[in-house]
Amino acid sequence: MSDIFEAPKSDLIDQKDATTEYGSVEKAISGDYEFSIGDVIKEGWQKTKGAKWSIHLAFFWYFLVAIALVILMQLAMVTMISQISDPNLIIAVSIVQQIVLNLIILPIATGLFILGIKRSVNAPLESTSIFDYFNKTGSILLTVILVYIMVIIGFVLLILPGIYLSLAYFMALPLVVEKGLSPWQAMEVSRKAITKRWFSFFFLGLLMFIILGISMIPLGIGLIWTMPMMLICYGILYRNMFGVEGKTLT
Repeated sequence: MSDIFEAPKSDLIDQKDATTEYGSVEKAISGDYEFSIGDVIKEGWQKTKGAKWSIHLAFFWYFLVAIALVILMQLAMVTMISQISDPNLIIAVSIVQQIVLNLIILPIATGLFILGIKRSVNAPLESTSIFDYFNKTGSILLTVILVYIMVIIGFVLLILPGIYLSLAYFMALPLVVEKGLSPWQAMEVSRKAITKRWFSFFFLGLLMFIILGISMIPLGIGLIWTMPMMLICYGILYRNMFGVEGKTLT
């Protein structure tokens, strides 16, 4: 019987058109990857040149859809509350609305991650490509639900396991989309790979948080550069760890 916790051994790793100069799923799980916090930020900064506006336009589409959905759902809820007196039914409708919101928003958010991965290998960027992943909606939603459950359990167990898992599952969503892994496979691959360099990821994330915070001080003008850089840094980490499939380059 195969071990569910083993690295998935599929043609995803052996594809001839996949980029082989970087990492792979198997290498990442074994810890056979390197990254320097300074090098990641430096490369991320360099790659913002020529990519800023494509990424900002992608963020614009994401926020436009999110805001429009929230407004529509709020209007629908106000109308419903005025017509329905059963509080249980109102709660049920609210839950359905949240599910629908996630079904639409999560694939687009994952598309933003993939955009950063594309830029990490200098692939062509198209802002509307963030809408290309609705065929993975079920897997993406299930991944988010499983991550949420595991992290909550971790926080219940003396908090530290929750902090560990919050970061360890950081690469799960793009692994589902870009490598085609199942939700649980993606979570375990991400966890095992990040565990090898957990503190490096933690300090990089902390530094990026500080950079974003500072960039917001002058009326948020600095976000013009730091938001794309953050997304590209994420893509660089993913690239160095897992490599990038040929289909992602197109």
